[in-house]
Amino acid sequence: MKTHSFFESHVWAKLKTIVFCAVQWEGLNAKGSKLLSVASLDFAEDDELIKEIKADYDFIRAKLIKDGFETLTGKDGKWIQARTKGIGGVNPRTGQRRPITRAFYARTGLVKKIFEIAS
Repeated sequence: MKTHSFFESHVWAKLKTIVFCAVQWEGLNAKGSKLLSVASLDFAEDDELIKEIKADYDFIRAKLIKDGFETLTGKDGKWIQARTKGIGGVNPRTGQRRPITRAFYARTGLVKKIFEIAS
């Protein structure tokens, strides 16, 4: 992340083309489901939403570079957040602390916005 601008990042690679599948599940723990519809979105670099997401990425990236990995929290970012990836904490079998890693996650507001755009 330190060496990749937004448009070189894995975040952009995942965002620029999104495919949504609407699925109807047949009850709790269903073994079967029904595909209701499929929609795809192709974002451009100059879309307003992408500019805002890029601003989140740039803020989080600058914080990482300036203040270090430990300062990143899930509170940063309007549309995306860098938060703990995996379960973290202490492994109950070994008593050893699991490594702390971060990944970018879409906030619920972004998911809602993308669904609005897709429909």
